[in-house]
Amino acid sequence: MRHSRIPLFTTLAIIFVFYLPIMVLVVNSFNDSRFGGNWGGFTLKWYARLLEEQQIWEAVWNTLLIAVGATLVSMVLGTAAGFALHRFQSRLQRLHFALIYTPLVIPDILMGMSLLLLFVALNVELGLMTIFLAHVTFCISYVAMVILARFQDFDFSVIEAAQDLGANWWGATWRVLLPLLAPGIAAGGLLAFTLSLDDFVISFFVAGPGSTTLPIRIYSMIKHGYPPLINALSTILLLVTFAAVTLSQHLSRSYQKK
Repeated sequence: MRHSRIPLFTTLAIIFVFYLPIMVLVVNSFNDSRFGGNWGGFTLKWYARLLEEQQIWEAVWNTLLIAVGATLVSMVLGTAAGFALHRFQSRLQRLHFALIYTPLVIPDILMGMSLLLLFVALNVELGLMTIFLAHVTFCISYVAMVILARFQDFDFSVIEAAQDLGANWWGATWRVLLPLLAPGIAAGGLLAFTLSLDDFVISFFVAGPGSTTLPIRIYSMIKHGYPPLINALSTILLLVTFAAVTLSQHLSRSYQKK
């Protein structure tokens, strides 16, 4: 019995070590002391200070605008890509799969540099639009992979049954296929939203004047030394990310039960 508990205790120890810095960050966001070396008492003043930082709220608005837009576009294109990859088998689809899969495996810094060189070569002004296009590029891949995994267990006989009852292909798609795939599409969309919300490396390369996102703003605040505000802002971002991931997993499980 003792030997059987060793892997459990080892796993818990590893998790504790890796998550300890996050726990310290969250605790220090409620620390009245400006520096985290000593505990100055419980306070919410750093969260209140966030409301007074106009630059932070501008970065939040830019981040949400890009994340929502990239999520919506990637849900449409990613669902179409996942359907095409599953339904059709050809050399073109193998090339299509390679293009979809590539953003998942190449380093972010390489992707950011490549997109920057592309925008410069096309003489595209860097700003919110270039960040949006960059986020759509990698968000499509994640949504497509989620949808492709959902199609592995999908029963297309329901589509054939709907067509036998008189529905055409578009009617069967809108009334049968999409409602059944809706939890999977939503799960992929939430994953894309989370990745877009937290992205720093790619956004850093393709951002321009006046297009600062929240991760870039946090990086700037670290260089200029605002640890209490960074702790509070990071805690809020952590909660939003955790909520999105939890909802995505819930939707995935609800789809699998169906």
